[in-house]
Amino acid sequence: MQNSVTPTHCPYCALQCGMNLTPAPDGTVEVTERADFPVNRGALCGKGRTAPAVLSSTVRLTSPLVRSEGKLVPASWDEALDRIAEGLSRTRTEHGPDACGVFGGGGLTNEKAYTLGKFARVVLGTSQIDYNGRFCMSSAAAAGTKAFGLDRGLPFPLEDIPRTGCVILVGSNLAETMPPSLRFFNELRENGGTLIVIDPRRTKTAEQADLHLAPRPGTDLALALGLLHLVVAEGRTDEEYIRERTSGWEEARAAAMAHWPEYVERITGVHVPQLREAVRMFCEPEAAMVLTARGPEQQSKGTDTVGAWINLCLATGRAGRPLSGYGCLTGQGNGQGGREHGQKADQLPGYRKLTDPAARRHVAEVWGVDPDSLPGPGRSAYELLDALGTDIRALLLMASNPVVSAPRAGHIEERIKSLDFLAVCDVVLSETAALADVVLPVTQWAEETGTMTNLEGRVLLRRQAITPPEGIRSDLDVMHELADRLGVEKGFPTDAEEVFEELRRASAGGPADYSGITYRRLVEENGVFWPCPTPAADPGDGEDESLDARDDETGVHPGTPRLFLDRFATEDGRARFVPVSHRATAEEPDDEYPVFLTTGRVVAQYQSGAQTRRVDELNAAAPGPFVELHPRLAERLGAKEGEPLAVVSRRGRAVAPARITNTIRPDTVFMPFHWYGEGRANTLTNPALDPTSRMPEFKACAVRLETVKP
Repeated sequence: MQNSVTPTHCPYCALQCGMNLTPAPDGTVEVTERADFPVNRGALCGKGRTAPAVLSSTVRLTSPLVRSEGKLVPASWDEALDRIAEGLSRTRTEHGPDACGVFGGGGLTNEKAYTLGKFARVVLGTSQIDYNGRFCMSSAAAAGTKAFGLDRGLPFPLEDIPRTGCVILVGSNLAETMPPSLRFFNELRENGGTLIVIDPRRTKTAEQADLHLAPRPGTDLALALGLLHLVVAEGRTDEEYIRERTSGWEEARAAAMAHWPEYVERITGVHVPQLREAVRMFCEPEAAMVLTARGPEQQSKGTDTVGAWINLCLATGRAGRPLSGYGCLTGQGNGQGGREHGQKADQLPGYRKLTDPAARRHVAEVWGVDPDSLPGPGRSAYELLDALGTDIRALLLMASNPVVSAPRAGHIEERIKSLDFLAVCDVVLSETAALADVVLPVTQWAEETGTMTNLEGRVLLRRQAITPPEGIRSDLDVMHELADRLGVEKGFPTDAEEVFEELRRASAGGPADYSGITYRRLVEENGVFWPCPTPAADPGDGEDESLDARDDETGVHPGTPRLFLDRFATEDGRARFVPVSHRATAEEPDDEYPVFLTTGRVVAQYQSGAQTRRVDELNAAAPGPFVELHPRLAERLGAKEGEPLAVVSRRGRAVAPARITNTIRPDTVFMPFHWYGEGRANTLTNPALDPTSRMPEFKACAVRLETVKP
């Protein structure tokens, strides 16, 4: 393995760009172009190019740490694992199994996410498991399931985008969050198609658009309803499609007609001529798409907001047809797979519902346990974190940094500090890990093999390229050792391929069926799209054959790059319109807090920054937080470029340098959320939850601004 070229995938976002890794004699790892992978064709952003920097022993954890006299000190693996087992066992004995919580991450491989869900339910017997993907795309998942009967981020491959006629991109700055994907949209325009970007900021992505709409934060729902109103009023609905492939249109139509253009203009700030132009651009081509990201999804009405954009697609016949449809741009590296295989509070492997008796029987049989022993659904991510130190007394946390990434982060930090026991598995000593009683150093992307599922639903094999440093173990090793110490000696293998073979059986017949996928196929075919059942899969056990491409002449299912072309995944095969109406954000600006805050990412950092903030090149490009505001707002405040500016919400106060630009609305400020300390944006954000998805409202809260003397 050493000194050889290994084709693998980037450790960061859900594109999972292909790259080649070559170890050098000096211990470094070289990243080179891998042109054969269709998602990026060799192109990489700065994060991907510099990813090996985090492999360095000067950056990452190299020894278990245990807390002694208030400090984290090195310890042996046996001591660290014994402490974790004792802490979890004591908590179960004194307070019951649900006093033990488990919190995972969207960067875990499918094998790890699957095993973590199994560990929580079989070893600990707790219902209290969720993951940070709840903060990423859960509203889109809920809306997609309501409408189509199935959630997969993109129901078509990225390569379809350049061949459609128009794309509406809602709340995504992919030029900074997923730079290699921008070429698909550039090719769209080169081919004569058009791009509409909806964002309160004129981002680098919006600068590429043929039309940029800049609504007030939190009004994407009204905007979608206003566009649907115009589609109906202008006679642009596809009546034959509505009649033959959908249900619920009359109720959804009535709801949309209550949102006339002038009313929507008052709510959103988007002028009526722009609304009409957007409808024209979207409806005139034969094919079109709507793609959403965190902007419309991270709202207390995110499910309804995404549902309104889906309704627009359905009313115009733009779903379940070639080169058309609704899709969600999943953010985290394995945000898709992480929620499919049991890491989420209400789901079992294969995207099965934890409340479904048949699903429980199937998975319990694979696991060799009594179905009645499996706990029911637990708390969602924020609710789980909010219960720490009270109902939940001990927490096992993997691959997440909620002290930076959770809404109302100051409160969550206090909840974490109030735990009786905290164990963290991570690559680096994140801000959350620094609070733990035990920290375990685990292998990372280039040091292990495992599968990931990218934003297209393409299952990939990420291959080990280098040997991890001595003293580093994988998360699978950790769960095996802990299960053994807690009395479960079998069922937790440490070999990733062996885990995947069990995952295949557990997912068989479920909505996210991986049973026809093998490691060999992933290598030979450069990834396989789910659902991919085995030829022997029983359609009566939840598998709907008509959703999938048919088995080819070899009898091997080819996978399903494009969903819903024949029928949707609902009982009657029809897509469902869901009637929705505009409502305000949970916290509107007022006299005391007169400005909207919205948050997001910058190109050189990733998520909570736990890894990227340890890379010199990335820190040079994005050294710290800032407050972006319009010149008119800056003038009223007396704020100056580069000088500290305080942003205050009902939850706390953050201070960062002012960045004055006319690319943002005058009633809105923007902060990136990658940093800890006084510039932590999530100190301010509102944990108000969507009633369906339980997604917090990261994207809109009321704040006031105060100048600060340097």
